[in-house]
Amino acid sequence: MADVDLERLVNVADFERVATERMHAGALGYFAGGAGDERTLRDNIAAYARRRLWPRVLVDVSQVSTATTVLGREISSPVIVAPVAFQKLAHPDGEVGMARAAAGTGTIMCLSTIATTGPAEVAAAAPGAPRWFQLYCFRDRGITRTLLDEAIDNGFEAIALTVDAPRAGRRERDFRTGFRADVTAPAVAAAVGSGVALTPAEVFALVDPALDWDYLAELASDCSIPVLVKGLVRGDDSALAMQHGAAGVVVSNHGGRQLDGAPATLDALEEVVEAVQGQGPVLIDGGIRRGTDVVTALALGADAVLVGRSALWGLAAGGEAGARRVLELLRDEVELAMALCGAASPVALTPDLVRPGPAVNLPANG
Repeated sequence: MADVDLERLVNVADFERVATERMHAGALGYFAGGAGDERTLRDNIAAYARRRLWPRVLVDVSQVSTATTVLGREISSPVIVAPVAFQKLAHPDGEVGMARAAAGTGTIMCLSTIATTGPAEVAAAAPGAPRWFQLYCFRDRGITRTLLDEAIDNGFEAIALTVDAPRAGRRERDFRTGFRADVTAPAVAAAVGSGVALTPAEVFALVDPALDWDYLAELASDCSIPVLVKGLVRGDDSALAMQHGAAGVVVSNHGGRQLDGAPATLDALEEVVEAVQGQGPVLIDGGIRRGTDVVTALALGADAVLVGRSALWGLAAGGEAGARRVLELLRDEVELAMALCGAASPVALTPDLVRPGPAVNLPANG
């Protein structure tokens, strides 16, 4: 397939369109789809359309910086690359390309447990770049321990423990296409003893569904790097996470891929921010397609956002260069939106800049 002129793709939607044209039906359904009727998938996006930015004027925005600090690490913008599994299904560059794209734009990449590239190879591909490791805890705790040790030994700076996936959500697009992850994922291969292709449900059957707050406390106590808890939408659970040693939380519903009918992450954000009470960073993912979305989330209390599908569409459309172009576009959109809101830095984004807007209905996916 011919290369794409990336400069002619001017927003995330353009990259999604190209990625849709280039990907096989099974992989496309896996990355694009959600659980059940995909109400939560759609609502993640619609929640941003239900808000309006209420800008200030006559503020000096001659110098605007998108730079921020998360867990002590300064990054160029508050847009972090979320963990996405099986990235070589999107493009041969896979996680190595994504890591280099994140490094090239001065931000953090979070590597999935079920990546098609291991932590050591990703670290070698982008030496010195900030990186986190997303953790699923397998029933075989020895495999989990090996993964953690590899990540820590290779300079990963934080762990994002995913807690909203004791079982796979009902992802009906995968049923229609008969999707199987026909790529080698080192962690999964170790768990099953081979590189056999598995369905998402078969992969999640390897995950330990018995995790509890005691496990979080043990992990946070034993781990030499900060542990974030990813997959929270409730304030009370977020407070419990901090009480059990979490360094921070990620407001997430797994991109609408787990419990259909769960709240949009933006709708849950303020409750979580209030519960955490500044004890650690509050991050958010789900539905972020524009710099204005990022600004909205930060104004409502998020310290940074994670983007999964947006970056993945860039990778699918143009490999490492495509992923980097998406991250650059989002950073530029954030800077412009900040300037137009009268905010010269992320810390100047405050709740008074956001107000409710009219309800928006988005078409169903199929």
